[in-house]
Amino acid sequence: MNIIKAHNLACPIDGKRLESEGKQLICENGHTFDVARQGYVNLLPVQHKRTKDPGDSKEMVLARANFLNSGVYQLIANTLAKLSTALIDNDTGIESDEICFMDAGCGEGYYFDSLFNTLKNKDGNRNLSFIGLDISKPAIVEAAKRNKQIIWVVGTNRQPPVADNSVDIIICVFGFQSFEGFNKALKPGGKIILVEPGPDHLKELREIIYTEVKKTDPQDLSFVEEIGFSVLDTQPIQFKTCEINNEQIHNLLIMTPHFYRATKEGRDAANKLQKLELTVDVVFRTLEKTGL
Repeated sequence: MNIIKAHNLACPIDGKRLESEGKQLICENGHTFDVARQGYVNLLPVQHKRTKDPGDSKEMVLARANFLNSGVYQLIANTLAKLSTALIDNDTGIESDEICFMDAGCGEGYYFDSLFNTLKNKDGNRNLSFIGLDISKPAIVEAAKRNKQIIWVVGTNRQPPVADNSVDIIICVFGFQSFEGFNKALKPGGKIILVEPGPDHLKELREIIYTEVKKTDPQDLSFVEEIGFSVLDTQPIQFKTCEINNEQIHNLLIMTPHFYRATKEGRDAANKLQKLELTVDVVFRTLEKTGL
């Protein structure tokens, strides 16, 4: 496959296409956005922020990077790459000669970088472009260190700063889902791969930090048909990790919402653990934009 730079970024103010001029991106109405020295671009206007520093903090981002880099969740990355590869298969997948991937809520880039490295080595002459999007600036700064061929963007899933109907495949791994935003960004027939926790995900950790553990199924997606999507495929995966050490337990706790939901006693109990084997329970669902 041929890797190209994405050329469908759009101004978050007026929606006009952005063109590259030196170290800036500029739309036809004169709005300019600087490309940071690390290689990313901030396309999150103040008016789109709900807080001063939205998204994951630097501490959460670094904890997630350390945890994921250890390979504990490699099977999730491998499954994501397998499903994505099938979507662009020459015989049964998207037929376009140029395919744009967007990771909506890319975090520090672990999964998207893994997908990129799988696809770049796949045989074929089609052009692939990659846009990693996250509302957290610290996450995008970290992601930009992983891969210079991916365009990393600070932005929001509610209003993705890309041209309408210009993205072929969106992946969203444990991220905030905005089907309205995804619908606007995707081409007709475009696909979404959602990765969500299953009911037993990290149950061993949850049993330690909560007094009562509730099993929650992934969200019911029956409503998406009303906004122009159909669910094509559902694939659950479940596996046990090897024993992770105290440092990794701490990283896992900090990188998830459980850190803020747990009681102080629960967090303290988790941080005292020297080792823990975990159940990973994840559901992959593939959706297609069918139109209304």
